Amino acid sequence: MKPGLVRLMMVGALLMGAPAWGAGLWLYEIGTPDLGTAAAGRAALASDASTAGTNPAGMARLERSQMLVGLQGLYTNIRFDTETSGFGGGDGGNAGGVVPVGSFHYVHSLSPEWKLGVSVGSAFGLGVDYGENWSGRYYIKEAELLTFGVNPGVGYRVSDLLSVGAGFSIVYSELVQKVAINNAAVPGQAGLPDGELELEDDCVGYGFNLGVLLEPTRDTRFGVTYRSEVKLEYEDVASLSGLGPVLQGGLNLSGLTGSKVDVEMTIPQALMVSGFHQLTPRWAVVGNVGWQEWSAFGKQEIGLKSATARTFTNDLNYDDAWHFALGAQCRFAPDWLWSFGAAYDTSPVDDDQDRTPDLALDRQIRLSTGLQYDWNQDLTVGGSYGYIDLGDAGIDRNDGPLKGPLKGDYSPNAIHVLAANLTWRF
Repeated sequence: MKPGLVRLMMVGALLMGAPAWGAGLWLYEIGTPDLGTAAAGRAALASDASTAGTNPAGMARLERSQMLVGLQGLYTNIRFDTETSGFGGGDGGNAGGVVPVGSFHYVHSLSPEWKLGVSVGSAFGLGVDYGENWSGRYYIKEAELLTFGVNPGVGYRVSDLLSVGAGFSIVYSELVQKVAINNAAVPGQAGLPDGELELEDDCVGYGFNLGVLLEPTRDTRFGVTYRSEVKLEYEDVASLSGLGPVLQGGLNLSGLTGSKVDVEMTIPQALMVSGFHQLTPRWAVVGNVGWQEWSAFGKQEIGLKSATARTFTNDLNYDDAWHFALGAQCRFAPDWLWSFGAAYDTSPVDDDQDRTPDLALDRQIRLSTGLQYDWNQDLTVGGSYGYIDLGDAGIDRNDGPLKGPLKGDYSPNAIHVLAANLTWRF
């Protein structure tokens, strides 16, 4: 086999294995009380220590130092219904599963005007695992991104009307990807079992967040928060196993054996505007409008470092996404607060031909509810439930002879979220 053809085959496999997280990806659910409103009002609520990460300006509203611990479990039910597959195989079963998540938030009151805070947790990631024999194994078998962020910040009350804040983000991430290599599709290797390409690496990225809180009246406030993009770059020697002799020999001749693979992606920058209004002593309404720059995320750089360096741009043809949320809170008893809300996020991918099973993104609909109970003036405990409908995420691909056609959609395609939290003021 000609080295050039082998190179094209291997590069195709590497491009197909660009960063992948499947369903979820950008998560508003971080175990905090605003899960109950589907994150509606997030940048304007400023009612507990989680505002250190969601809008640092909101820390200025907190009279005392406090900490919040959130614990939650996500059950992702992601099942691909295959309509067409070039090389057979099953539907892969549930590509999701149970994912435990936790977060920690602390705000320290230096003075009535100055507050320091920190948020620790993850709001970007998840993964898919379709198994060994599913119909799209030559597109992806398993992909996982774990992120862990630390976000210290400061908030300052300028006046009764205006508070401002800023923070600095440190994001650790780990990427794992596994793809089947179609040995049998290569001339001279008919009947051979699949090989495998695996990439695994971790890295650290940096960003910042800014916030403004406006309080025109005692019962009304507006929050604006901006979170910068975070660049992540993974570098690993591609682990290739089980290659047939023709494919392995061609790979050796091409000079790609042992090549380092660089994958660079960008967590999107995001802007959110939120509102809060106390309608009556019992009832309040909250809402969001947000924007996320997924078009930048969709342009990913992949480099091969061997005797001759090569760099490829994998353009996923993504659009920017918009977020809308509306919710309410009801204090139906002096110590009890009931929250509920709904949210809608547009899809970064408009066409089934652009969507891939490693990034099966579609529009998202969220429905949530939660309760908070003031145990005493220092301690509040709560719990929330959220349901995320991830859409049917239809796929209609044919990426060449090694991968073959793949057509189908996801049903069901959803995430269930159950969370508990505790706030301690001191």
